[in-house]
Amino acid sequence: MSIRGTVRRRGAPWWLGLAAVASVFATSCATPVGVRRIGPQEANRMLTATVLTSGEPSALAREYLYRLSLADRYREDPAGTIATLHEGLGQADESRRLFALAELSFDHAERSGDRSYYLGAAVYAWAFLFPQDTSERPGPYDPRARTAMDLYNRGLTEGLAVPALDEVDLAARTVELPFGTLTLDVDPAGFEYGGHRLVKFASLADYEVRGLRNRYRRRGIGAPLAATVERHGDSAERWIAPRAKVPVTALLRFADVRGDMSRGAMRGTLELYDADAHPSIDIGDLTLALEAETTTTLAYQLEGSPIWDFEIAGFRRGDFQLFDDDTDLVMLHPYQPGRIPVVFVHGTASSPARWVEMVNELKNDPYVGHRYQFWYFIYNTGNPVSYSAMHLRESLQQVIQELDPMGADESLSRMVVIGHSQGGLLTKMTVVNSGSRFWDSEWAVPFDEAELHPETRDLLRRSMFIEPLPFVSRVIFICTPHRGSYLAENFLGKVARRLVKLPAGLTKAGVELMKLNAVSAAKTAWRLPTAIDNMDWSNPFLRTLDSLPIAPGVHAHSIVAVRGDGPPDLGDDGVVRYASAHLDGVASEFVVRSGHSTQSRPETIEEVRRILYAHVDGL
Repeated sequence: MSIRGTVRRRGAPWWLGLAAVASVFATSCATPVGVRRIGPQEANRMLTATVLTSGEPSALAREYLYRLSLADRYREDPAGTIATLHEGLGQADESRRLFALAELSFDHAERSGDRSYYLGAAVYAWAFLFPQDTSERPGPYDPRARTAMDLYNRGLTEGLAVPALDEVDLAARTVELPFGTLTLDVDPAGFEYGGHRLVKFASLADYEVRGLRNRYRRRGIGAPLAATVERHGDSAERWIAPRAKVPVTALLRFADVRGDMSRGAMRGTLELYDADAHPSIDIGDLTLALEAETTTTLAYQLEGSPIWDFEIAGFRRGDFQLFDDDTDLVMLHPYQPGRIPVVFVHGTASSPARWVEMVNELKNDPYVGHRYQFWYFIYNTGNPVSYSAMHLRESLQQVIQELDPMGADESLSRMVVIGHSQGGLLTKMTVVNSGSRFWDSEWAVPFDEAELHPETRDLLRRSMFIEPLPFVSRVIFICTPHRGSYLAENFLGKVARRLVKLPAGLTKAGVELMKLNAVSAAKTAWRLPTAIDNMDWSNPFLRTLDSLPIAPGVHAHSIVAVRGDGPPDLGDDGVVRYASAHLDGVASEFVVRSGHSTQSRPETIEEVRRILYAHVDGL
């Protein structure tokens, strides 16, 4: 039957017939129910969106609201809707109800600012993930499991947050929930790290990392935090950086969460775990990874750190101190027995912060991170190389003696020292035996016959008469000017020398040595050198150091940077020529196409990783 005939039979006005015709044509293009093709990215967003990623409850939560005719009510009265859903717990659909409650509680907390709903979301998520009846547990491929875990993690972090302090409060107490009370007990075991108490817990969930190539994080359960290592005055703490932060994970564990919810009186235990030492945790019969933010903790520690200001100041002023206690060897984390120390020694006008890219990669490699601990030597880079190397050797000797006076930790005797540029010269001075050769290269009078003040004699003996450190078993030289830097020999070197102000103690010794030079049959005219002088190939000190062989039993490796794509042996890195950085007799030499600051290059890091692998395998 035609549309026209139908309209006439009903006696409808002529314009209604036109409307009917338009309706037919419209619905022929878009039916009341149908589909439209969208792109794969939009489709994936629609399928995976949750309150955590889009700011709106997921399709799964909305489905449950529609099923119970609560969608409109939730828009008008979210708190009342959540209470209604809670009252319905204990029914056959409890698992779906708990998941919806977790997400809707988090959504309401975000919109209202009521932090009790964050903790409520964490409680609901735990109840969903870990039911007493394991048959109700979500399967490993259930998408709700990962979302619920994230809701638990973020709900715990936000629910215990103290926004004014930018911290998370992990103290024992009783807090209010939307459906009762929650008593927080605390397990004190995790609040100690290497004998030091952990305080001031900062949430890392909402930080963006800059300046690092990769952000490493371990997905799992728990709230990832950065904890401050409390300094309490013992002798060993001076080795720990004043701003030391360690990655930890907080977990709120419930024994009978669904039973407690029915009674309206929740009880949970706050536990804290070293994210490095405890990659996983047991909950019932499950073993789950702990959430951790290792890269963010590292970047958080360096944000606003005075270490960045040290680089130029430490070069120009020989007595500039970054730390109040005159510490020159620092650990980002307290000493960890059983892990081999890797000591990083930076170059000229630099600082330990320049190793951060390499440390981020190595520490997040499970094979390396669980077998090594990373220490950093910081020194005033304008001072004479022999003087800085003396401080490096003595600091290493002191830290070994203080940490392990009985020699029980064998890992400390397998130390690896890595030096970049000038730091490589300091590194070499940990593994050579000089005898009197440094002295003899500059003065004709025997050391024991020289007329020197006792303090000067002691300083010279410690800095110029050296023996290998028995606990250093492997060294890595990166862009090291074994035969000098051509920049130290030109106009720039002359300018740089004038910028350096040596420390008063050295200046006093220099005056005595100049007098000794004047009255003795000295081989050359002498003046107190800077580090720039020591990296000039004409300097007797550098020639002597280059002639000294590395001690037997020590494995040495070279990483040499060369710019461009020409023959390596004719190239340079902008500061050091290949011919200067090359060292005969090393266990390996790796050439990287890079400028002088190659520590952050992936190729350089991979070579260091390879060497550290081999070091462990060789043991």
